Amino acid sequence: MQANLEIGQIVKTFGIKGFVKVNPFVDDISRYNDLKKVILKKGKSAEEYEVEEVKYHKDMVLVKFKGINTVEEAEKLRNSYLEVDRQNSIPLQEGTYFIADLLGLDVITEEGKMLGKLDDIFNTGSNDIYSVKTEDGKQLLLPAISDVIKEINLLENKIVIHLLEGLI
Repeated sequence: MQANLEIGQIVKTFGIKGFVKVNPFVDDISRYNDLKKVILKKGKSAEEYEVEEVKYHKDMVLVKFKGINTVEEAEKLRNSYLEVDRQNSIPLQEGTYFIADLLGLDVITEEGKMLGKLDDIFNTGSNDIYSVKTEDGKQLLLPAISDVIKEINLLENKIVIHLLEGLI
């Protein structure tokens, strides 16, 4: 498991006082209210920043970091990813998982047939779509609904699915 979890990406500056606009990677953006510190990663560099203020603008999060007081300073943070230490993350409800923990899991049918590995997860609004890279390199798209996803077992590194007619 990864030690840090990505929670968003800085896409641009906002205003002249050092705010940055963040594209959030979380289901509930109000979780940003509880942020005290984040790790900003850009390329191979990673630096911890203290959160001074959080605001919201449409579906984006506006963040002001301590020590970043001008648009020029904020511009240097553009394209950085915000990460939090897993131990400081907000606990998930039962039956929900961090995307980082699901990626790479084996996807297996109820009959035990290996389909491939979970490669990506897309949100369509009504439900997530799991993109599975099959052993022959093809892509299989599965709706993340209870009729299809029967078991997620992080300890055994697998997702067990029921193949509905027409999915393959």
